[in-house]
Amino acid sequence: MLIETNKVVTFHYRLSEPGTEVLEDSHQGNPVVYLHGHHGMLPGLEDALAGKQAGDKFTVTLPPEQAYGVRRENSQQRVSIKHVVNPAGRKIAYKPGMVVQVNTNDGPREVVVVKAGLKTIDVDTNHPLAGKTLTFEIEVVDVRAASAEEISHRHVHGDGGHHH
Repeated sequence: MLIETNKVVTFHYRLSEPGTEVLEDSHQGNPVVYLHGHHGMLPGLEDALAGKQAGDKFTVTLPPEQAYGVRRENSQQRVSIKHVVNPAGRKIAYKPGMVVQVNTNDGPREVVVVKAGLKTIDVDTNHPLAGKTLTFEIEVVDVRAASAEEISHRHVHGDGGHHH
């Protein structure tokens, strides 16, 4: 089955900047599962996956515009520590350079700590990989038709997907 709109795609990836060591490797955990054609994936990666099928392996290099976007200047913001995602509920010593998730009106978002205080942190709201050219080594594991419910909700349900 070919990857096209309304197909559920499962894949593993290795992520790096060209000429550097691997930054992320999904083979050490669970594969990525997404609903193709519904903007739930990096634009360039979704384009590169179109037309592929289970078993395909390929490498694609994406410019910032097709990955996490270009870096925006003046993107620092002061955030109350109570908005930082802390599932363990432990006290954390925030330090510049740390990547943390903050709760926003659009859901959790990864940011980089620029400065830490007692009750607030200053963060760079650019994605940590914004402005970077990225290389993905992809292995397509599975492709299946999405259910009517997944299509209407615009995301995958069940294993590897969203649970209601």
